This record gives sequence, C-alpha cells and structure tokens, in this order.
Amino acid sequence: MRVTQSMSAGNMLRNLSRSYENMGTYQDQLATGKKITRASQDPVTAMKGMNYRSQLSGVEQYKRNISEVHNWMDSSDSSMNEATQAMQRVRELTVQASNGTYEGEQLANIAKEIRQLKEHVGSIANTKVNDKYIFNGTNTTAEPVNMDNAAFTINQSASPVMIEVSDGIRIQTNVNAGNVFNEDLFNDLESFANALESGTDLDGFLGKFDSHINNIVNERADLGARMNRVELIEDRLATQEVSASKLVSDNEDADIEKVIMDLKTQETIHRAALGAGSRIIQPTLMDFLR
Repeated sequence: MRVTQSMSAGNMLRNLSRSYENMGTYQDQLATGKKITRASQDPVTAMKGMNYRSQLSGVEQYKRNISEVHNWMDSSDSSMNEATQAMQRVRELTVQASNGTYEGEQLANIAKEIRQLKEHVGSIANTKVNDKYIFNGTNTTAEPVNMDNAAFTINQSASPVMIEVSDGIRIQTNVNAGNVFNEDLFNDLESFANALESGTDLDGFLGKFDSHINNIVNERADLGARMNRVELIEDRLATQEVSASKLVSDNEDADIEKVIMDLKTQETIHRAALGAGSRIIQPTLMDFLR
C-alpha cells in the first residue's frame, strides 16, 4: 500500500482532533464534577441516573408530606390539650356548684364562666391551620361549629384526611372530631349553664363532663400513636434519602483525582502527537519552487 503525504497529514489531524476531544471531556468533568454532561456520552449511566434521581425525588416528596402531617397533628394535639384544660375547668366549676353552699348570684356567675368556656371550646373546634379547618375531615373550607347562636350548630365531616408518607403507606392526619367536639358536648354545657341560672338539680352533669373529658383523652391517645408511627417512618425515609443520594453520587459524580491524572496524561500525549506531527509535515517539492 502506497502511503502519501496527504494520508499521513490526514491521520495526524484526525489523531490531534481525537486528542482535543479527550482533553475537552476531562475538562468538562473537572468543571461540572460529573462523569457525563450529555446522555449520548454514556446512555447506561444516564438511564441509571434518571431512575436514582426519581427515587430520591420521591423520598424528598414524602418528607415534605410528613412535614405537613406533623404540622396538622401537632396543631390537633395542641388544640385538644386546650380543650382538655377547658373541660377540666368546667369540671371544677361543676364540683363547686354542686356542694350546696353557693347562692343564686354565685351560681349565675358560674353560669357566665361556663358559657365563656363553651365559646372557647367552640373556637378550638374551629381551629385553622394554613387556612384549613383541621377538625372538619376533608371539608377543610367550612367551619365545623357554627357559633352564631346559643345552640351551636354542628356541621362536621367524618371523612378522614389521608396523606401518603411512604410508598403505599397512607396515614390518617386528622382526628375524629365527632368524638370530641360533638353536639352533646355543647348541649350539656348550655344545659348546665341554664340549670345554674334556674337553680335546678345539678345531678348527672359531673358524669357527663367526665365522659366528654375521657373522649378527648382517648382521641389524643389515638393521635399520639399515629404520631409515633410517623416518626418511625420519618427515620426510615432519612435512611433511604442517604442511600439514594449515595447511589446518585456514585453513578454520576466524577472521581476528581482520577480525572486530573487522566487530563495530565492526555496533555502529555497531546504534546507528543504535536511533536510527531511536526515531523510528518516534511518539505515538499513546492517548497523549492520559488
């Protein structure tokens, strides 16, 4: 096979172009810290990266969901704690009014405080978080207790609010408000206030209020059990996030030390190629035709 000057020059230019391309690849890896900048450079790595990032994105979304769950549950627990304290005060007043030593004016003053406590419990039932009523099931735009008149109107939704906190795991975020802020509670408070003002028999009210307090305590216990489960799921998600981040890093991140060494090696090779090229381009007959 006859090798001409043009063939030698063409091969030299192709090799130099390939050398420039290799150095450009290493420089891109150093600048970006990534093994590839285009999917065409390594389709397998690109596909794995998409899957790993999808997994990481899902974990991050679940963590945001859990933040919403914590906000909802913490607000519910705090509100029911206030309701418990209010009902404990109602119980104290019931015991005081039932001992037979209070007169009509004193009983009327207790009735005023009972109605204030009733208003307070009603306002707790209408607690809003992020502009949502947390004690009205999925109907978060409507207040569950209408307090426009003495006989509070209850309009509660019993449908649970379910939020997905992990793959295939949904947790009920709200409490069953019907077990806590129900019509019987407000009717008993109003009936007790009326009995105090009229001086009628107060027997039976203490047992009713104890029952309402137990309902609140039981609902808080159920909420607390779900809060503990959410914390366990949150810990597991934190572990999954670390694992997913490591997979993404191992798949995409370049080994900077190795890239620097490869770049230095390629620079040496490139200089040698330039030196060899200068020897290939020898003087021709045209150089002497002057």
